[in-house]
Amino acid sequence: MAKVDFADLSGSSTPPTANPYDSLINACNGDPKLIQERYAVHRTTRNAQQREKILSDDFKGWILDEHLVKLEGPRKEISYIDPRHCLVFWGRPPQRVKTLVDVIQSKLKDAAPDLWLMPLDNLHMTVMEVAHSKTEAEITGLMDTLKDHCKAIADHTCLHRARLIKPFLSYDSAALALSFLPAAGESPSNGRTADDDRYTYHHLRRDTYATITDSGIQVGSRYVVPSAHLTIARFNSPNVFGGDPLDEAATLDIKKRRHWINELELINKWLEAEYWPQEGHLIMPGGEWVVGEEKGLDFRNGTLWYGGGATIYLGEGFVYGDVPTAQEP
Repeated sequence: MAKVDFADLSGSSTPPTANPYDSLINACNGDPKLIQERYAVHRTTRNAQQREKILSDDFKGWILDEHLVKLEGPRKEISYIDPRHCLVFWGRPPQRVKTLVDVIQSKLKDAAPDLWLMPLDNLHMTVMEVAHSKTEAEITGLMDTLKDHCKAIADHTCLHRARLIKPFLSYDSAALALSFLPAAGESPSNGRTADDDRYTYHHLRRDTYATITDSGIQVGSRYVVPSAHLTIARFNSPNVFGGDPLDEAATLDIKKRRHWINELELINKWLEAEYWPQEGHLIMPGGEWVVGEEKGLDFRNGTLWYGGGATIYLGEGFVYGDVPTAQEP
């Protein structure tokens, strides 16, 4: 499978630290506005780069997920079993975010009928990837090491509530994701204050990483870039625009690719107009979520690249508006 780039495109460099998530926090002096800015620069820069690649004359086609191709789609292999076992802590989106994703997926399906869509109940944000692409036995060993720590990690969001806002479609030649930014005091509601946003999603990832490493495990996450995203669609056939899904020539048609990018940009304009914070108004349902709302972190193992696998422990959730005890960044 072609490699997907996970480079940090957020701008200024950050000196390395023992905990890689401390680097950005320290560079921003813990200021949620600066942290949000780094996340925003990363996703807008990456989209601009990917737009240029997709519309370039030397575009060779979509990057197909070789495992998903065998599991689902026109070239499905009935006997294929995904060999990649993983161990993760996922954030599960609340129902109102899933409802927004459903609307977005419908818009994507209108433009690309053969695009593979992530089932709504499988949606997840990878707070921390402990290990990926291992054997079942290797994952079992890591689970045994983490068994005394997983509850504290998965329940952490009950009292340390990181809010995400400003949904936006992030895309490349392999997949599409609904990405969010750490909140920085915009339009707080349900008893929340602007000061509560001092504990950001990046702080949550930092704390999760720290507890895992304190247990004696070396975290095997593929990336530490400033991104908070739910993968909502992938490419598993050469042509997603209707007709023969195996017709590679259709994707090379520049008119189809321009139309595709235009549709994505229209969705982003709609999201910004309807679901981003506006002064004096509450954020529309789906335009924000607090990680751990409804469900705490999902400690999960198995062949889970597309939302599968099995839950080992599901953290304690909360109702948005319940007041937690004091939290420290």
